[in-house]
Amino acid sequence: MKLVAIFALLFGCSIAAPASPAPVAGASPAKPNIVFIFVDDAGIGDFSAYGCKYGVTPNIDRMAAEGMKFTHAYSGSAVCAPSRCVLMTGQHTGHILRRANQSKHGLLALPEGQMTVARLLQEAGYATGGFGKWGLGNPGTTGAAEKQGFDLFFGYYDQKHAHDFYTDYLVRNGVDEPLPQSGRQTWEDYSHTRIADETLKFIEQNKDRPFFCYAAWTPPHGDYVIPDNAQYSEEPWPEAARNYAAMVGLIDKDVGRLLQKIKDLGIDDNTLVIFSSDNGANKEFIETLASTGGLRGAKRMLYEGGIRTPFIARWPGKVPPGTTSDLLTSSMDFLPTAAELAGVPVPPGTDGISILPTLLGQKQVAKHEALYFEIYEPYFQQGVRLGDWKGYRLGTKAPLELYDLKSDPAEKNDLASSHPDIVGQIEGIMAVEHAPSPHYDAPEQFKKRAEASEKKSGGAEL
Repeated sequence: MKLVAIFALLFGCSIAAPASPAPVAGASPAKPNIVFIFVDDAGIGDFSAYGCKYGVTPNIDRMAAEGMKFTHAYSGSAVCAPSRCVLMTGQHTGHILRRANQSKHGLLALPEGQMTVARLLQEAGYATGGFGKWGLGNPGTTGAAEKQGFDLFFGYYDQKHAHDFYTDYLVRNGVDEPLPQSGRQTWEDYSHTRIADETLKFIEQNKDRPFFCYAAWTPPHGDYVIPDNAQYSEEPWPEAARNYAAMVGLIDKDVGRLLQKIKDLGIDDNTLVIFSSDNGANKEFIETLASTGGLRGAKRMLYEGGIRTPFIARWPGKVPPGTTSDLLTSSMDFLPTAAELAGVPVPPGTDGISILPTLLGQKQVAKHEALYFEIYEPYFQQGVRLGDWKGYRLGTKAPLELYDLKSDPAEKNDLASSHPDIVGQIEGIMAVEHAPSPHYDAPEQFKKRAEASEKKSGGAEL
Protein backbone atom coordinates (compact mmCIF):
# COMPACT_ATOMS: atom_id res chain seq x y z
CA MET A 1 0.00 0.00 0.00
CA LYS A 2 2.98 2.32 0.54
CA LEU A 3 3.91 1.82 -3.10
CA VAL A 4 0.36 2.61 -4.17
CA ALA A 5 0.41 5.77 -2.09
CA ILE A 6 3.73 6.84 -3.65
CA PHE A 7 2.37 6.16 -7.10
CA ALA A 8 -0.73 8.19 -6.33
CA LEU A 9 1.43 11.17 -5.43
CA LEU A 10 3.45 10.82 -8.60
CA PHE A 11 0.63 10.31 -11.05
CA GLY A 12 -2.44 11.61 -9.30
CA CYS A 13 -4.40 8.39 -9.31
CA SER A 14 -4.96 5.47 -7.00
CA ILE A 15 -5.55 1.99 -8.33
CA ALA A 16 -7.98 1.23 -5.52
CA ALA A 17 -9.27 2.60 -2.29
CA PRO A 18 -7.23 1.32 0.66
CA ALA A 19 -10.26 -0.06 2.44
CA SER A 20 -13.95 -0.61 2.00
CA PRO A 21 -16.29 2.19 3.05
CA ALA A 22 -18.29 1.99 6.23
CA PRO A 23 -21.31 -0.34 6.01
CA VAL A 24 -24.22 1.14 4.12
CA ALA A 25 -27.06 2.11 6.42
CA GLY A 26 -30.09 -0.04 5.90
CA ALA A 27 -28.34 -2.45 3.55
CA SER A 28 -30.23 -5.40 5.01
CA PRO A 29 -31.89 -6.12 8.36
CA ALA A 30 -30.29 -9.56 8.40
CA LYS A 31 -27.36 -11.21 6.72
CA PRO A 32 -28.54 -11.91 3.17
CA ASN A 33 -28.00 -15.15 1.34
CA ILE A 34 -25.40 -14.85 -1.42
CA VAL A 35 -25.38 -16.90 -4.62
CA PHE A 36 -22.52 -16.42 -7.07
CA ILE A 37 -23.02 -18.20 -10.41
CA PHE A 38 -19.61 -18.41 -12.10
CA VAL A 39 -19.85 -20.13 -15.48
CA ASP A 40 -16.85 -21.40 -17.39
CA ASP A 41 -15.45 -19.78 -20.57
CA ALA A 42 -18.60 -17.92 -21.59
CA GLY A 43 -18.09 -14.68 -23.48
CA ILE A 44 -20.05 -11.48 -23.07
CA GLY A 45 -21.56 -12.08 -26.52
CA ASP A 46 -23.17 -15.36 -25.44
CA PHE A 47 -26.02 -13.72 -23.55
CA SER A 48 -28.92 -11.84 -25.06
CA ALA A 49 -28.86 -9.23 -22.28
CA TYR A 50 -25.52 -8.22 -23.84
CA GLY A 51 -26.61 -8.54 -27.47
CA CYS A 52 -26.07 -12.23 -28.28
CA LYS A 53 -26.61 -12.79 -32.01
CA TYR A 54 -27.29 -16.53 -32.14
CA GLY A 55 -29.75 -17.27 -29.33
CA VAL A 56 -31.81 -16.05 -26.42
CA THR A 57 -31.12 -16.50 -22.70
CA PRO A 58 -34.48 -15.53 -21.15
CA ASN A 59 -33.68 -16.33 -17.52
CA ILE A 60 -30.43 -14.38 -17.50
CA ASP A 61 -32.29 -11.59 -19.31
CA ARG A 62 -34.83 -11.74 -16.47
CA MET A 63 -32.03 -11.27 -13.96
CA ALA A 64 -30.99 -8.13 -15.80
CA ALA A 65 -34.57 -6.87 -16.05
CA GLU A 66 -35.15 -7.45 -12.35
CA GLY A 67 -31.70 -6.31 -11.26
CA MET A 68 -28.55 -4.51 -12.39
CA LYS A 69 -26.39 -5.18 -15.44
CA PHE A 70 -22.77 -4.05 -15.42
CA THR A 71 -21.18 -2.99 -18.70
CA HIS A 72 -17.57 -2.55 -17.57
CA ALA A 73 -17.07 -5.63 -15.41
CA TYR A 74 -14.00 -7.85 -15.71
CA SER A 75 -12.99 -11.34 -14.71
CA GLY A 76 -9.93 -11.65 -12.52
CA SER A 77 -7.90 -13.16 -15.36
CA ALA A 78 -8.23 -14.50 -18.88
CA VAL A 79 -7.92 -18.14 -17.87
CA CYS A 80 -9.49 -20.44 -15.31
CA ALA A 81 -7.32 -20.97 -12.21
CA PRO A 82 -6.04 -17.42 -11.69
CA SER A 83 -9.51 -16.02 -12.30
CA ARG A 84 -10.93 -18.27 -9.58
CA CYS A 85 -8.05 -17.36 -7.31
CA VAL A 86 -8.86 -13.66 -7.73
CA LEU A 87 -12.53 -14.29 -6.95
CA MET A 88 -11.75 -16.30 -3.83
CA THR A 89 -8.99 -14.06 -2.39
CA GLY A 90 -9.94 -10.53 -3.49
CA GLN A 91 -6.41 -9.98 -4.81
CA HIS A 92 -5.51 -9.13 -8.40
CA THR A 93 -3.18 -11.21 -10.56
CA GLY A 94 -0.12 -9.14 -9.72
CA HIS A 95 -0.39 -10.38 -6.15
CA ILE A 96 -2.09 -13.79 -6.13
CA LEU A 97 -0.44 -17.20 -5.91
CA ARG A 98 -2.04 -18.70 -9.05
CA ARG A 99 -1.19 -16.52 -12.06
CA ALA A 100 -1.68 -19.25 -14.67
CA ASN A 101 -3.19 -22.72 -14.69
CA GLN A 102 0.29 -24.20 -14.27
CA SER A 103 3.57 -22.86 -12.90
CA LYS A 104 7.29 -23.68 -12.95
CA HIS A 105 6.56 -25.81 -9.91
CA GLY A 106 3.44 -27.53 -11.21
CA LEU A 107 -0.03 -27.02 -9.78
CA LEU A 108 -0.07 -24.55 -6.90
CA ALA A 109 -2.55 -25.17 -4.10
CA LEU A 110 -3.86 -22.36 -1.94
CA PRO A 111 -1.85 -22.34 1.29
CA GLU A 112 -3.19 -23.29 4.70
CA GLY A 113 -4.93 -20.38 6.36
CA GLN A 114 -5.58 -18.47 3.14
CA MET A 115 -8.48 -16.07 3.66
CA THR A 116 -11.02 -16.88 0.99
CA VAL A 117 -14.50 -15.47 0.57
CA ALA A 118 -15.82 -18.87 1.65
CA ARG A 119 -13.78 -18.85 4.86
CA LEU A 120 -14.74 -15.24 5.57
CA LEU A 121 -18.45 -16.03 5.25
CA GLN A 122 -18.14 -19.34 7.10
CA GLU A 123 -16.58 -17.51 10.05
CA ALA A 124 -19.42 -14.97 9.83
CA GLY A 125 -21.96 -17.74 10.41
CA TYR A 126 -22.86 -18.66 6.84
CA ALA A 127 -23.40 -22.16 5.51
CA THR A 128 -20.98 -22.42 2.60
CA GLY A 129 -21.40 -24.68 -0.41
CA GLY A 130 -19.58 -24.89 -3.73
CA PHE A 131 -20.71 -26.80 -6.82
CA GLY A 132 -18.87 -27.30 -10.09
CA LYS A 133 -15.18 -26.58 -10.64
CA TRP A 134 -12.76 -25.65 -7.85
CA GLY A 135 -9.28 -25.72 -9.45
CA LEU A 136 -7.32 -24.24 -6.52
CA GLY A 137 -6.13 -27.40 -4.79
CA ASN A 138 -6.70 -31.10 -5.38
CA PRO A 139 -7.90 -33.51 -2.67
CA GLY A 140 -5.31 -34.00 0.05
CA THR A 141 -3.64 -30.61 -0.50
CA THR A 142 -3.88 -27.46 1.60
CA GLY A 143 -5.91 -25.91 -1.19
CA ALA A 144 -8.75 -28.45 -1.16
CA ALA A 145 -12.09 -26.65 -1.04
CA GLU A 146 -13.17 -28.13 2.29
CA LYS A 147 -9.95 -26.74 3.81
CA GLN A 148 -10.58 -23.29 2.36
CA GLY A 149 -13.88 -22.43 3.98
CA PHE A 150 -16.45 -24.66 2.31
CA ASP A 151 -18.71 -26.82 4.44
CA LEU A 152 -19.46 -28.71 1.25
CA PHE A 153 -17.89 -28.78 -2.18
CA PHE A 154 -19.22 -31.12 -4.86
CA GLY A 155 -17.92 -31.44 -8.39
CA TYR A 156 -14.43 -31.26 -9.88
CA TYR A 157 -11.37 -30.40 -7.84
CA ASP A 158 -8.90 -30.80 -10.71
CA GLN A 159 -9.42 -28.51 -13.70
CA LYS A 160 -8.45 -31.21 -16.22
CA HIS A 161 -11.05 -33.53 -14.74
CA ALA A 162 -13.60 -30.78 -15.39
CA HIS A 163 -13.27 -31.32 -19.14
CA ASP A 164 -15.09 -34.66 -18.80
CA PHE A 165 -18.86 -34.19 -18.75
CA TYR A 166 -19.40 -37.95 -18.82
CA THR A 167 -17.07 -38.73 -15.96
CA ASP A 168 -17.63 -41.84 -13.84
CA TYR A 169 -17.05 -39.92 -10.61
CA LEU A 170 -17.28 -36.52 -9.02
CA VAL A 171 -15.72 -35.40 -5.74
CA ARG A 172 -17.53 -34.54 -2.51
CA ASN A 173 -15.36 -32.88 0.14
CA GLY A 174 -12.24 -34.57 -1.18
CA VAL A 175 -13.76 -38.04 -1.56
CA ASP A 176 -14.56 -39.60 -4.94
CA GLU A 177 -18.26 -40.26 -5.43
CA PRO A 178 -19.24 -42.67 -8.23
CA LEU A 179 -21.34 -41.33 -11.09
CA PRO A 180 -22.36 -44.52 -12.93
CA GLN A 181 -22.46 -44.15 -16.70
CA SER A 182 -25.03 -45.85 -18.90
CA GLY A 183 -22.86 -45.51 -21.99
CA ARG A 184 -25.69 -43.70 -23.82
CA GLN A 185 -24.64 -40.15 -22.83
CA THR A 186 -28.04 -39.25 -21.36
CA TRP A 187 -28.93 -36.31 -19.14
CA GLU A 188 -28.56 -38.66 -16.17
CA ASP A 189 -24.99 -39.39 -17.31
CA TYR A 190 -24.16 -35.71 -17.79
CA SER A 191 -22.17 -34.35 -14.85
CA HIS A 192 -23.73 -30.89 -14.87
CA THR A 193 -27.17 -32.41 -14.23
CA ARG A 194 -25.95 -33.78 -10.91
CA ILE A 195 -24.00 -30.62 -10.06
CA ALA A 196 -26.99 -28.33 -10.70
CA ASP A 197 -29.28 -30.61 -8.69
CA GLU A 198 -26.83 -30.55 -5.77
CA THR A 199 -26.73 -26.75 -5.97
CA LEU A 200 -30.49 -26.51 -5.53
CA LYS A 201 -30.44 -29.15 -2.78
CA PHE A 202 -27.92 -27.11 -0.78
CA ILE A 203 -30.07 -23.99 -1.09
CA GLU A 204 -33.15 -25.85 0.10
CA GLN A 205 -31.33 -27.46 3.04
CA ASN A 206 -30.02 -24.09 4.23
CA LYS A 207 -33.05 -21.90 3.57
CA ASP A 208 -33.47 -21.12 7.29
CA ARG A 209 -29.98 -19.70 7.83
CA PRO A 210 -27.66 -17.39 5.89
CA PHE A 211 -25.85 -19.26 3.14
CA PHE A 212 -23.22 -18.67 0.50
CA CYS A 213 -23.72 -20.78 -2.63
CA TYR A 214 -20.83 -20.76 -5.11
CA ALA A 215 -22.29 -22.19 -8.32
CA ALA A 216 -19.06 -22.67 -10.29
CA TRP A 217 -20.87 -24.44 -13.11
CA THR A 218 -18.68 -25.87 -15.87
CA PRO A 219 -20.64 -25.37 -19.14
CA PRO A 220 -19.91 -24.08 -21.75
CA HIS A 221 -16.29 -25.15 -21.16
CA GLY A 222 -14.77 -27.89 -23.33
CA ASP A 223 -15.17 -30.75 -23.98
CA TYR A 224 -18.03 -29.35 -26.04
CA VAL A 225 -20.54 -32.14 -25.57
CA ILE A 226 -24.17 -32.21 -24.45
CA PRO A 227 -26.88 -34.87 -24.65
CA ASP A 228 -29.12 -32.73 -26.87
CA ASN A 229 -28.39 -29.78 -29.14
CA ALA A 230 -31.72 -29.93 -30.98
CA GLN A 231 -32.32 -26.19 -30.71
CA TYR A 232 -29.31 -25.61 -32.98
CA SER A 233 -29.18 -28.89 -34.90
CA GLU A 234 -30.13 -27.24 -38.20
CA GLU A 235 -27.55 -24.47 -38.00
CA PRO A 236 -24.70 -24.70 -40.55
CA TRP A 237 -22.09 -24.54 -37.80
CA PRO A 238 -19.41 -26.98 -36.69
CA GLU A 239 -20.72 -29.53 -34.21
CA ALA A 240 -18.67 -27.98 -31.41
CA ALA A 241 -20.40 -24.63 -31.98
CA ARG A 242 -23.87 -26.21 -31.94
CA ASN A 243 -23.02 -27.96 -28.69
CA TYR A 244 -21.51 -24.82 -27.20
CA ALA A 245 -24.65 -22.81 -27.97
CA ALA A 246 -26.79 -25.54 -26.43
CA MET A 247 -24.57 -25.53 -23.32
CA VAL A 248 -25.15 -21.79 -22.94
CA GLY A 249 -28.87 -22.52 -23.19
CA LEU A 250 -28.52 -25.17 -20.48
CA ILE A 251 -26.88 -22.69 -18.15
CA ASP A 252 -29.75 -20.27 -18.74
CA LYS A 253 -32.27 -23.00 -17.97
CA ASP A 254 -30.57 -23.79 -14.67
CA VAL A 255 -30.36 -20.11 -13.76
CA GLY A 256 -34.14 -20.16 -14.17
CA ARG A 257 -34.40 -23.25 -11.94
CA LEU A 258 -32.31 -21.55 -9.26
CA LEU A 259 -34.35 -18.33 -9.33
CA GLN A 260 -37.56 -20.35 -9.08
CA LYS A 261 -36.18 -22.37 -6.17
CA ILE A 262 -35.38 -19.33 -4.04
CA LYS A 263 -38.81 -17.90 -4.86
CA ASP A 264 -40.57 -21.14 -3.92
CA LEU A 265 -38.64 -21.26 -0.63
CA GLY A 266 -39.78 -17.74 0.24
CA ILE A 267 -36.23 -16.36 0.44
CA ASP A 268 -36.19 -14.35 -2.78
CA ASP A 269 -36.17 -10.97 -1.04
CA ASN A 270 -33.21 -11.88 1.15
CA THR A 271 -31.02 -13.46 -1.54
CA LEU A 272 -28.48 -11.66 -3.71
CA VAL A 273 -27.81 -13.61 -6.91
CA ILE A 274 -24.84 -12.67 -9.09
CA PHE A 275 -24.12 -14.10 -12.55
CA SER A 276 -20.72 -13.88 -14.24
CA SER A 277 -18.07 -15.84 -16.14
CA ASP A 278 -14.48 -16.75 -15.28
CA ASN A 279 -13.01 -15.35 -18.52
CA GLY A 280 -13.82 -14.61 -22.14
CA ALA A 281 -14.85 -17.16 -24.75
CA ASN A 282 -12.53 -19.44 -26.68
CA LYS A 283 -11.35 -18.09 -30.01
CA GLU A 284 -13.02 -20.89 -32.03
CA PHE A 285 -16.42 -19.33 -31.28
CA ILE A 286 -15.58 -15.80 -32.32
CA GLU A 287 -16.35 -16.08 -36.02
CA THR A 288 -19.31 -18.47 -35.81
CA LEU A 289 -21.12 -17.17 -32.74
CA ALA A 290 -19.51 -13.77 -32.01
CA SER A 291 -19.09 -14.95 -28.43
CA THR A 292 -16.78 -12.08 -27.49
CA GLY A 293 -19.36 -9.50 -28.56
CA GLY A 294 -17.09 -7.94 -31.17
CA LEU A 295 -14.27 -7.31 -28.71
CA ARG A 296 -10.67 -8.09 -29.62
CA GLY A 297 -9.00 -11.20 -28.25
CA ALA A 298 -10.36 -14.25 -26.47
CA LYS A 299 -9.59 -16.56 -23.58
CA ARG A 300 -5.91 -16.36 -22.47
CA MET A 301 -5.52 -12.82 -23.84
CA LEU A 302 -5.68 -9.57 -21.89
CA TYR A 303 -7.41 -7.74 -24.68
CA GLU A 304 -11.05 -6.99 -23.86
CA GLY A 305 -12.42 -10.20 -25.37
CA GLY A 306 -10.45 -12.24 -22.87
CA ILE A 307 -11.42 -10.41 -19.69
CA ARG A 308 -14.60 -8.34 -20.22
CA THR A 309 -17.39 -10.47 -18.81
CA PRO A 310 -21.10 -10.42 -18.11
CA PHE A 311 -21.94 -9.36 -14.56
CA ILE A 312 -25.56 -9.19 -13.43
CA ALA A 313 -26.86 -8.81 -9.88
CA ARG A 314 -30.42 -9.41 -8.68
CA TRP A 315 -31.81 -8.82 -5.18
CA PRO A 316 -35.52 -7.91 -5.10
CA GLY A 317 -36.24 -4.84 -3.02
CA LYS A 318 -32.55 -3.95 -2.72
CA VAL A 319 -30.95 -3.84 -6.19
CA PRO A 320 -32.93 -1.38 -8.34
CA PRO A 321 -34.60 -3.33 -11.17
CA GLY A 322 -33.83 -2.67 -14.81
CA THR A 323 -30.71 -0.66 -14.08
CA THR A 324 -27.35 -0.53 -15.81
CA SER A 325 -24.04 0.42 -14.22
CA ASP A 326 -20.84 1.50 -15.94
CA LEU A 327 -18.84 1.11 -12.71
CA LEU A 328 -15.33 -0.20 -13.32
CA THR A 329 -15.24 -3.46 -11.38
CA SER A 330 -13.69 -6.92 -11.42
CA SER A 331 -14.26 -10.18 -9.58
CA MET A 332 -11.68 -9.17 -6.96
CA ASP A 333 -14.42 -6.88 -5.63
CA PHE A 334 -16.62 -9.81 -4.61
CA LEU A 335 -14.81 -10.60 -1.34
CA PRO A 336 -14.99 -7.02 0.03
CA THR A 337 -18.63 -6.81 -1.07
CA ALA A 338 -19.43 -10.10 0.67
CA ALA A 339 -17.64 -8.87 3.79
CA GLU A 340 -19.81 -5.75 3.90
CA LEU A 341 -22.95 -7.80 3.35
CA ALA A 342 -21.97 -10.07 6.24
CA GLY A 343 -20.97 -7.16 8.48
CA VAL A 344 -17.36 -8.26 8.95
CA PRO A 345 -14.06 -6.46 8.29
CA VAL A 346 -12.29 -6.77 4.95
CA PRO A 347 -9.08 -8.81 5.38
CA PRO A 348 -5.77 -6.93 5.03
CA GLY A 349 -4.00 -7.21 1.70
CA THR A 350 -7.21 -7.20 -0.34
CA ASP A 351 -7.06 -5.33 -3.65
CA GLY A 352 -10.80 -5.16 -4.26
CA ILE A 353 -13.42 -2.71 -3.00
CA SER A 354 -17.00 -3.23 -1.91
CA ILE A 355 -19.45 -2.37 -4.67
CA LEU A 356 -22.45 -2.75 -2.36
CA PRO A 357 -23.36 0.97 -2.60
CA THR A 358 -23.70 0.62 -6.37
CA LEU A 359 -25.74 -2.56 -5.99
CA LEU A 360 -28.12 -0.74 -3.66
CA GLY A 361 -28.45 2.22 -6.00
CA GLN A 362 -26.47 4.49 -3.68
CA LYS A 363 -23.42 6.67 -4.23
CA GLN A 364 -20.24 4.67 -4.75
CA VAL A 365 -17.51 6.58 -2.92
CA ALA A 366 -14.69 4.04 -3.18
CA LYS A 367 -13.85 3.44 -6.83
CA HIS A 368 -11.06 1.90 -8.87
CA GLU A 369 -9.28 4.46 -10.94
CA ALA A 370 -7.45 1.56 -12.57
CA LEU A 371 -7.62 -2.22 -12.85
CA TYR A 372 -4.45 -4.27 -13.26
CA PHE A 373 -4.06 -7.67 -14.94
CA GLU A 374 -1.20 -10.01 -15.76
CA ILE A 375 -1.12 -13.54 -17.16
CA TYR A 376 1.57 -16.07 -18.04
CA GLU A 377 -0.07 -18.20 -20.70
CA PRO A 378 0.41 -18.63 -23.57
CA TYR A 379 3.05 -15.96 -22.76
CA PHE A 380 3.45 -13.12 -20.30
CA GLN A 381 1.09 -10.17 -20.74
CA GLN A 382 0.13 -7.11 -18.73
CA GLY A 383 -3.02 -5.04 -19.03
CA VAL A 384 -4.42 -1.95 -17.31
CA ARG A 385 -7.80 -0.31 -17.56
CA LEU A 386 -7.45 3.37 -16.59
CA GLY A 387 -10.71 5.24 -17.07
CA ASP A 388 -11.54 4.89 -20.76
CA TRP A 389 -7.92 4.00 -21.55
CA LYS A 390 -6.61 0.47 -21.96
CA GLY A 391 -2.91 -0.37 -21.93
CA TYR A 392 -1.49 -3.71 -23.06
CA ARG A 393 1.98 -5.14 -23.46
CA LEU A 394 3.81 -8.46 -23.75
CA GLY A 395 6.73 -7.86 -21.38
CA THR A 396 7.52 -5.82 -18.30
CA LYS A 397 9.53 -3.31 -20.36
CA ALA A 398 8.09 -3.86 -23.83
CA PRO A 399 6.46 -1.02 -25.80
CA LEU A 400 2.95 -0.33 -24.58
CA GLU A 401 -0.13 -0.44 -26.79
CA LEU A 402 -2.76 2.15 -25.86
CA TYR A 403 -6.44 2.16 -26.79
CA ASP A 404 -9.33 4.55 -26.13
CA LEU A 405 -12.14 2.12 -25.31
CA LYS A 406 -14.80 4.82 -25.45
CA SER A 407 -14.24 5.44 -29.16
CA ASP A 408 -12.50 2.14 -29.99
CA PRO A 409 -13.95 -0.72 -27.89
CA ALA A 410 -12.48 -3.30 -30.30
CA GLU A 411 -8.92 -2.04 -29.63
CA LYS A 412 -8.01 -1.47 -33.26
CA ASN A 413 -6.17 1.86 -33.10
CA ASP A 414 -2.99 2.04 -31.05
CA LEU A 415 -2.68 5.63 -29.74
CA ALA A 416 0.47 5.19 -27.66
CA SER A 417 2.57 7.57 -29.73
CA SER A 418 -0.02 10.34 -29.36
CA HIS A 419 -0.43 10.13 -25.57
CA PRO A 420 2.94 9.65 -23.88
CA ASP A 421 1.52 11.02 -20.62
CA ILE A 422 -1.12 8.26 -20.42
CA VAL A 423 1.47 5.68 -21.44
CA GLY A 424 3.66 6.84 -18.55
CA GLN A 425 0.81 6.58 -16.06
CA ILE A 426 -0.07 3.06 -17.16
CA GLU A 427 3.55 1.94 -17.13
CA GLY A 428 3.77 3.27 -13.60
CA ILE A 429 0.74 1.24 -12.56
CA MET A 430 2.22 -1.88 -14.13
CA ALA A 431 5.50 -1.37 -12.28
CA VAL A 432 3.83 -0.86 -8.91
CA GLU A 433 1.19 -3.57 -9.15
CA HIS A 434 3.39 -6.38 -10.50
CA ALA A 435 4.91 -8.25 -7.57
CA PRO A 436 7.44 -10.81 -8.86
CA SER A 437 6.57 -14.44 -8.16
CA PRO A 438 9.05 -17.29 -7.60
CA HIS A 439 6.66 -19.56 -9.49
CA TYR A 440 6.53 -17.60 -12.77
CA ASP A 441 8.95 -15.76 -15.05
CA ALA A 442 7.98 -12.31 -16.32
CA PRO A 443 10.22 -11.47 -19.30
CA GLU A 444 11.13 -7.87 -20.02
CA GLN A 445 10.66 -7.92 -23.77
CA PHE A 446 8.24 -9.04 -26.47
CA LYS A 447 8.40 -12.78 -27.06
CA LYS A 448 9.16 -13.94 -30.60
CA ARG A 449 6.64 -16.75 -30.28
CA ALA A 450 3.96 -14.17 -29.48
CA GLU A 451 4.78 -12.30 -32.68
CA ALA A 452 4.68 -15.57 -34.64
CA SER A 453 1.32 -16.44 -33.12
CA GLU A 454 -0.07 -13.04 -34.09
CA LYS A 455 1.06 -13.46 -37.69
CA LYS A 456 -0.15 -17.08 -37.90
CA SER A 457 -3.61 -16.20 -36.64
CA GLY A 458 -3.93 -13.03 -38.67
CA GLY A 459 -4.52 -11.15 -35.43
CA ALA A 460 -7.55 -13.26 -34.41
CA GLU A 461 -5.89 -14.62 -31.29
CA LEU A 462 -4.53 -11.30 -30.17
